[in-house]
Amino acid sequence: MRIACAQSNVLFGDSEGNAKAAIAKLRGLKADSVDFVVFPEAYLTGYCVSTEDQAKGIAISKDSPALQALETACNELDILAVVGFAELDGETVFNTAVLFEPGKAPRYYRKTHLPFLGLDKFVCAGEELPIFETRLGRIGILICFDLRPPEATRVLALAGADILILPTNWPVGAETSAEHIAIARAAENRIYVATCNRVGDENGFTFIGRSKIVGVGGQVLSAAGGEEETIVATVDLELARQKRTVNIPGLYETEVFASRNPNLYSPIIKSI
Repeated sequence: MRIACAQSNVLFGDSEGNAKAAIAKLRGLKADSVDFVVFPEAYLTGYCVSTEDQAKGIAISKDSPALQALETACNELDILAVVGFAELDGETVFNTAVLFEPGKAPRYYRKTHLPFLGLDKFVCAGEELPIFETRLGRIGILICFDLRPPEATRVLALAGADILILPTNWPVGAETSAEHIAIARAAENRIYVATCNRVGDENGFTFIGRSKIVGVGGQVLSAAGGEEETIVATVDLELARQKRTVNIPGLYETEVFASRNPNLYSPIIKSI
């Protein structure tokens, strides 16, 4: 599978303009034989708001023209994509990512771990960590700060995720997430991790880029800098299903999941 992370700037509050740019990107990447494209968190809407009214003002519903245009494009191009947006459901706002797969209805993930920052100050947390079965493999999706608690990625990996897709809005100050935590999550679970950050400035925040595609051993397969850039890597999702690492056959071998001792872990599920 060839996967791309389209590290991009965003037009604040212009979902149709952002969708148009995404469709152009999808067309170019399809011509480059890419199978799956990831766009940043809140890509269609923007993220940096300071009031609940502003959050509702930029949010879009699941039947918005921007999402419909993207679904149509993915079907026509025969390409998969994950795109982030601020979702308005009635009077409730969610931080959502949509998975488009040709021939299937769009599927959604709502951010479950919320920082006190931007849009996330005014959204409702999601309540599920689903695995999405696709023609390419088993996809887990988290959004930005969801990566910080290790439990979320581990739950997805234990449920059979081959790759974690992470749309994100890492601003200045989030360098550790971009440079270290994403790599650790891949290595500690032996899954692929594809992070797609945004760049540019928005309402007082500057975004750092540094998107990455990370292999099951924690090796960086492709990495972006701090400007608009699309990174591409070829991944073999079957490798993510092999949870035993053999460094020296018969002498130095490790198991990611079989070595766990869940009887010791009860404190991590207790509320503070």
